[in-house]
Amino acid sequence: MNILSLQSWVCYGHVGNAAAMFPLQRMGAEVWAVNTVQLSNHPGYGGCTGDVFSGAQIAALMRGITTRGVLGQCDAVLSGYLGTPETGEAVAEAVQLVKTANRQALYCCDPVIGDDGPGVYVRPGIDTLLRKTLLPLSDIATPNRFELGHLTGLPVETLHDAKAAIAALQAMGPRIVLVTSLVTPDTPPACIDILVGADGQFWRLRTERLDLHPNGAGDLLSALFLFHLASGASPQVALELAGSALHGVLRRTHADNSRELRIVAAQSEFLSPSRRYDAERC
Repeated sequence: MNILSLQSWVCYGHVGNAAAMFPLQRMGAEVWAVNTVQLSNHPGYGGCTGDVFSGAQIAALMRGITTRGVLGQCDAVLSGYLGTPETGEAVAEAVQLVKTANRQALYCCDPVIGDDGPGVYVRPGIDTLLRKTLLPLSDIATPNRFELGHLTGLPVETLHDAKAAIAALQAMGPRIVLVTSLVTPDTPPACIDILVGADGQFWRLRTERLDLHPNGAGDLLSALFLFHLASGASPQVALELAGSALHGVLRRTHADNSRELRIVAAQSEFLSPSRRYDAERC
């Protein structure tokens, strides 16, 4: 499997491509990584150095890949953090190039906008670009609860709310929507849910909530979910495999008292999760 991944990169830690690339490779995929930004570390540490790459730089890299004549062999595209709206336009052009070369290629858009607590943390115009350009191109979208509400303008407080918001997001383009983290009145206090909507059906995966808040968990989940879908798994099975592997990584991260995901130390989780969680129809 060949996956084109257009996301951020950090030298220290695991977010964006630094969270997605190794797990995808460990599962057997070739990853064509295009970095939208390159930073020393996640800005959550309170400071970082590095650069935001321009749309022109992304487009130039894509021209080089296109020249190799390999886009027809690309099975999936994954996009995440966009430094600027212009970067997003270049990502859209990349998706269109791949889909022209391979009509069966899947595009998974992780619409990175913000989160509960900090709110919106991307530059102005990126949310509009996602709604008008990237989501209409996508087959799969993987927002968190905050992003789902922000993109649709709908509340996401209850399971009913989440289903309605998923349907509204699907109307923008993606046929499969995974909500990477969800807590509703139905969720037990010590648990957290992941919800998938596809073909009018909804599946919920519930795992134990751990006392940690590492960066990059959503990036990792999106990559794992896309891999399993591109491998032929149903949305339900892809949710179970991806969610179980993510929770295994989180358990190892918690056990090691690490701020960064223990992706390398817990790499066996990607091939065979140590604990399998079953998704329930909801």
